[in-house]
Amino acid sequence: MQIQQIALVTCQSLGNYTANADSEDERLYRFLQGKGLPVSWQVWDDPQVDWSRFDAIIIKSPWDYFDKIDAFYAWLDLLEEKNCNVLNPVKTLRWNADKRYFKDLEAQGITIVPTVWLEQGSTFDAAATFEALKSEKIIVKPRVSGGAKNTFALTIDEATAKAPEINTLLQQEPFLAQPFLEEIKTHGEWSFLFFNGNYSHTVLKTAKPGDFRVQHFFGGTIHTPTPPPVLQATAQHIVDKFAKDCLYARVDGVVLNNHLVLMELELIEPFLFLGTSEGSLERYYQALLAQLQR
Repeated sequence: MQIQQIALVTCQSLGNYTANADSEDERLYRFLQGKGLPVSWQVWDDPQVDWSRFDAIIIKSPWDYFDKIDAFYAWLDLLEEKNCNVLNPVKTLRWNADKRYFKDLEAQGITIVPTVWLEQGSTFDAAATFEALKSEKIIVKPRVSGGAKNTFALTIDEATAKAPEINTLLQQEPFLAQPFLEEIKTHGEWSFLFFNGNYSHTVLKTAKPGDFRVQHFFGGTIHTPTPPPVLQATAQHIVDKFAKDCLYARVDGVVLNNHLVLMELELIEPFLFLGTSEGSLERYYQALLAQLQR
């Protein structure tokens, strides 16, 4: 198959993510160019782009999509209408954009963090939420979100005081509540990276002292320990069931009682930590070739 043009999809501004995202995006772009692939950067919501002219459209860093979710869904519809070759597939992107996908995973026996669903237009009941989750502290966040946007870590007193603000936000979009897991602060959050369903590498993300957010722009740090085989096997099982045919997938989880509990299955625009593992760019490239030859 003769490939004429490949789009690498990003957003107009990477904002807080710039430091790491720019370097990873540039690293990937130069690597694929060096392999002779005709790649170019395209902004997902640029109305001037003719998406039908690309042989493949690779989703890389459209990290503002959750701020423009209706426009994002409309863009996915457009790509589908034009029968574009999108990596990952449009139906996967649409499914993964809303964290209600947790329900599908749980129905298939995947262990997820216990969740209370806060529907749009509902009223946040702090006492009932804490009772349901059996936790002294909870996390409240939007169902469609990223980068810890509108994410709160709250005790019962803080949640009660925060209720009016949460209720205002609930008028705009649905949220969810989960128990705050001290293990994230004490042991960190694992991320397992897969390309074309095959395991590539792992990182362990830890929050800075006094914080719960592991993202680098909140002061989190990245480590590269060898993961316990049982954790890697669980991540592989999740990918086999829900993302086997995806160009890329990231399984985020925390260890509870020696088992990996899923925090996120990232199939839209995960940071891939390509700079942390020797050979990861080559593995990505080989996975891409396999996808292009389908």
